[in-house]
Amino acid sequence: MSLHRPLPAGPLVAFYGDDFTGSSAAMQVLAFAGLETILFLKPPSKELLRHVAGSYRGIGIAGVARARSPEWMDDNLPAIFDLMDEAGAPILHYKLCSTFDSAPHIGNVGRAAEIGLRKYPGWAPMLVSDPGMGRFQAFGNLFAHANGVGYRLDRHPTMSVHPVTPMQEADLARHLADLSRLRVGLVDFATMKKGAADALLQHELQRGVDIVSLDVLDQETLEEAGRLIWEGAGERQFVLGSQGVEQALVAHWRAAGLIPATLAVAPPEKVDQIAVVSGSVSPITAAQIQHAEAQGFELIPLAAEKAVSEDALKVETDRTIAIALQSIRNGHSPLVFTAAGPDDERVSVYRATIETSDIPVSVVNDRIGSALGNVLNALIRQTGLHRVVISGGDTSGQAASRLGIDALSAVAPLSPGVPLCRAHSPDAAIDGLEIALKGGQTGAPDFFTAVRGKQ
Repeated sequence: MSLHRPLPAGPLVAFYGDDFTGSSAAMQVLAFAGLETILFLKPPSKELLRHVAGSYRGIGIAGVARARSPEWMDDNLPAIFDLMDEAGAPILHYKLCSTFDSAPHIGNVGRAAEIGLRKYPGWAPMLVSDPGMGRFQAFGNLFAHANGVGYRLDRHPTMSVHPVTPMQEADLARHLADLSRLRVGLVDFATMKKGAADALLQHELQRGVDIVSLDVLDQETLEEAGRLIWEGAGERQFVLGSQGVEQALVAHWRAAGLIPATLAVAPPEKVDQIAVVSGSVSPITAAQIQHAEAQGFELIPLAAEKAVSEDALKVETDRTIAIALQSIRNGHSPLVFTAAGPDDERVSVYRATIETSDIPVSVVNDRIGSALGNVLNALIRQTGLHRVVISGGDTSGQAASRLGIDALSAVAPLSPGVPLCRAHSPDAAIDGLEIALKGGQTGAPDFFTAVRGKQ
C-alpha cells in the first residue's frame, strides 16, 4: 500500500474567493479543522503575504469576481494569482459559489479557469458540492437543497430564477461549454465507490481534458475527491470549486491520519444587540428576516431604487442611519434590508426603476452594497456595537469594503459556510469587531437570532 503524501510545512491552501461570503466559508473549514487561516479583504502586498506565510496553514483573499465581467477578470485575476503564488501553498484554489453562480457576461468561471490554467498549465480538479451545505453532484449534475428539499440546480426555486446569474443547466460541463472552450471531464461517484477513480482520472487526462469535475454525494466520495486532489497535486495545483474543496481535503487528511479528528469549537457568546444589513433577495434570507422580526429585531427598509441617483441614495442612506441609530438607542437590534424575498414588491419597484434608467445594473448594485456598508460603518462608530452581519454574496464585498477591515480570522461557527469572524484593522474602532458574512442561500431561519445569541 502506498504511503499518503505528507503535509509540508507552511501554507497548505491559498484561495481567492469570488465573493466575500464564500471566502469566509472556505476559511471556516480550514480554521475549525485546526488549520489556522487568515482571510484578507483586499490584496496584501507580496512582502506582507510572504511575512505571514510562516504563521498560517490557509491564506485567503476575498474578492468580487462573481459580480464582474470577463474583461475585469482579464485585467485583475493574473495579478491576484501571481500574488497567491507568493504564499507557496501546494493548492491554489479559485473559490466559487456552491450553486455555481456564473454566466458568460458576469462571474464567468470559465474565464477564471482559463486564466488560472495559463499560469498553472496542466489540469484543474473542479469540486463544487458540499454535502454539509446541502450541495450534491451526481454524474456531473449539481443539486442543491432549498428548505430541506433537494432540487436539480436548473429547477431550484432560487437559482433557476436568480436575478443576476439564473442557472438554466445543472450539468456543469454543459454550463461551462457556454462560458469557455476548455474541455471538461468527469470522475463520477459510482466509479469512486468501485475504487476505480484513479484509472478513470488517468483516462480523462489522456483524453486531453483541461478540467476534471469530481462528483461528491457523501462522506466516502468527499474523502475520495480530497485524495484525488491532494495525491494528484504537484508542487502547485490549480483547483476550481466551492468550500467543498477544503472540506474534501480536510476529510482526506483526517482519514489519512495527517491531521487530528474533529475539534470541539465553542459557540459564540450571547450579546444584547447586533446590527444587520442585507442586500439579499433570496427566499432563505426572507425567512430569516421574518424570523428576526418575530424575535424583536427592528426591520428598516432601504429603498434600493434610489441608487440610480447618487444624491438620492445619499439622502436615503442618511435617513436609514438615523432610524437605525434610534433603534439601537431604544434597545433594539436593527435589520436594514433592501427586500424580503423575490416576491417583495420592492423588487418590482427596483427593476422598473432600473429599466427606465441609463445606469448599468452593475453600477447600481455596487452603490447599494456601498450604501449598506456606509450604514453599518456609521452604526459601529456611533454606538460601539461590536457584532454585526452582512447578508448577501454580491452585497458583502462592497459593504465590507466600507468598514476599513484588512483581514478576518474565524472565531466561532454559526452555520455551515458562515463563521463568526474577528476583524483585523489599524482602525481601533474596527479592530476586534465580530462580523458574519452570510450568503443569500445559507443559514437556518433563526440565523440572525443565533448570531445575537439565544435570548
